[in-house]
Amino acid sequence: MSLAVAVQMDHIANIRVAGDSTFALLLEAERRGHRVVHYTPDRLSMRGNVVSALVEPLGVRDVAADHFHLGEPYRVDLAQMDVVLLRQDPPFDMAYVTTTHLLERIHPATLVVNDPREVRNAPEKLFVMDFPDLMPPTLISRDRDDIRAFRREYGDVVMKPLYGNGGQGVFRVKPDDENFGSLLDLFSTQFREPWVIQRYLPAVREGDKRIILVDGRFAGAVNRVPAADDLRANMVRGGAAETTVLTDREREICERVGPELARRGLLFVGIDVIGGNLTEINVTSPTGLRAIRRLGGPDVAAAIWDVIEEKRRG
Repeated sequence: MSLAVAVQMDHIANIRVAGDSTFALLLEAERRGHRVVHYTPDRLSMRGNVVSALVEPLGVRDVAADHFHLGEPYRVDLAQMDVVLLRQDPPFDMAYVTTTHLLERIHPATLVVNDPREVRNAPEKLFVMDFPDLMPPTLISRDRDDIRAFRREYGDVVMKPLYGNGGQGVFRVKPDDENFGSLLDLFSTQFREPWVIQRYLPAVREGDKRIILVDGRFAGAVNRVPAADDLRANMVRGGAAETTVLTDREREICERVGPELARRGLLFVGIDVIGGNLTEINVTSPTGLRAIRRLGGPDVAAAIWDVIEEKRRG
C-alpha cells in the first residue's frame, strides 16, 4: 500500500545520516513507495479547526552529505495525510508540548506516531517512574534538603536535568565530591524544573543498553559503552555501539513495560537498561535503529512500517 506520510522533524539538512533513526524510517518509506513530505515544527499552524503545515516533497538516498532532495513547498491540511511521524528531537519544552496539542487534533484519523497525547504525558524520565521496582533508587526534586538526604543514603549518585536529552548535563557526584554544592547552585539557576538524582550504577562501564520496542514488543537492541573518560554512553557523546542479546531480566522488563506502551499508542519506543535496571523510557525521538542494523541485527525500521501499514489497513 502507498501512504501519504508527513514527517515533522528537525531539518533534514542537519541530521547525521549514519546514526539517525528518522533517516532509517525515511529510507524504508521510500523503498516501500510511500509519498513523503517534510516539515519542521515551526511550519506547523492551526486556523480554526484545521491543522496544517508548510511541507516539501522529500526524497532520500543513503549518501552522506548528499542524502536528500526537497521539492517546492506548499501548505497541506495534515488531516489529508495518512500518517504523521512526530520525530523532532528534544528539548521537551513548551514548543514541543504545543506541537503535541496541535497534532492531537488530527489523531487517530491521521495516524500520528507516536500518539501525541501520550508523548506529552510520558516525559522520558517521569514515565519511567511508573515502574519503580525495575529502576535504581531515584529522586525527582529540587528541594536541597531532600537531595542531600538522598545523597547521604546512597553516597555515589548521578544528577541530570529532568527534561535533558542526549546525555547533556549528566554528572556523577561521588561521596567526597566537593563540587556538589556548586552543582546544586548551577542546576537551580539553569533549570526551573526539578531534576533527577539517581543512585550511580557501576555497571554502566559495561554498557547502557538501548532496547527498541515496536507496538510494545521487543524488536532489537544495541549496547552502548561509554568512553574511558566519560560517564555517558550516548553514541552522540562518544559511546561505542556493540552487539548484544537480552538477559532474562531485560526480557522481564520488556514484558512489564510493553503492554503499557501499546495501550498508550507509543509505537516506537527506546528503553535504556543498565545492569538490569530500567533508567529511561524514550518516546519523543528514539535512536538506535541504524546501529542495530549496522551490527547485523534486525531491520527495526521495516518492523515499524509493518505495524504502521497494518494500523492503516485496520
